[in-house]
Amino acid sequence: MKKLLKYHETYLFIIIVLLSIIITSKNANFFTAENMFDLLKSNSFIGILAIGVLLVLISGGIDISFAAIATVSEYIMAVTIIRIGGNIFTAVSIAVFIGTVMGMVNGLLIYYFRIPPIITTIATMNIYYGFLMVITGGKWIYSLPDWFRSFAEIRVLTFHNSNGNPYGLSIITLIWFLVIISAVLILRYTILGRSIYALGGDRKSAVRVGFNVLFTETFVYAFLGFMAGLAGVVQALLVQTVAPNSIVGKELNVIAAVVLGGASLEGGKGSVLGAILGVALLAILKNGMTLMAVPAIWYEFLVGVVILISIGFSSYQEKKKSRKTSVIDVNEREAICSK
Repeated sequence: MKKLLKYHETYLFIIIVLLSIIITSKNANFFTAENMFDLLKSNSFIGILAIGVLLVLISGGIDISFAAIATVSEYIMAVTIIRIGGNIFTAVSIAVFIGTVMGMVNGLLIYYFRIPPIITTIATMNIYYGFLMVITGGKWIYSLPDWFRSFAEIRVLTFHNSNGNPYGLSIITLIWFLVIISAVLILRYTILGRSIYALGGDRKSAVRVGFNVLFTETFVYAFLGFMAGLAGVVQALLVQTVAPNSIVGKELNVIAAVVLGGASLEGGKGSVLGAILGVALLAILKNGMTLMAVPAIWYEFLVGVVILISIGFSSYQEKKKSRKTSVIDVNEREAICSK
């Protein structure tokens, strides 16, 4: 039990459980299978982006342009499948290709020009989004193909409620699960995963050890671009429209979820489980406020409070660890001197 209490994710899980109990006591409809499946589906978009952002933060970088990348990828995908046709694989391929290229551009700019990541990605965000708005004039797309609409309704598992209405595990949620699995495999079982943590922990040490910093840094931004493209498709599947201004502005919610999950803005720290719990906490908070009829204007305020408490608690834990380490070092030095 003491080992579990050392992990940030444990405290986050406890908060989620307590919050769920409070919401359920106010509205029993919260803790139902139907609502849980709906929460998973509706938050798959944020969840996919969170996985991409996680890898960038672990590497010591930050990306503000991923919402713009998702928007551009989504729009180009929609226009292409309407004019040319295709299937869901065509749609996903187009979006993730566009997203990956744009993300790779971010990574190469940051590596070769040594511009701070936040400055680089703010610039590319404006370039990507501005270019889209100039070309499209901000026009919305409503007439998506029938096969695209039908795909969004697929369920991997189907159940029925007391009224006979179907619900279950959506194919959209399954896409998010596959993304989670891929991130776990990369971070835990590959040399690339070790190099991402090493790059975020100490860039100079990563170079000395022999990690390919160019490849690693380009990969994490390209990976986030890939996730942004995929998330763009998921967003279109969820709302069945494509609006140039519907995604841009959600960057801070995604970054907040990942930071809530224990990822450090300084790099070298973070986990897939933490990112998932961060997304879950914000999703439950928003859904709970709706079920308890709390005005939506309070959501941003509560998110800010939760983030401050979470980061403050994490900083306090880190300080405690550093103090213990310093005490041990002093004792060791005294023992050496006495010899």
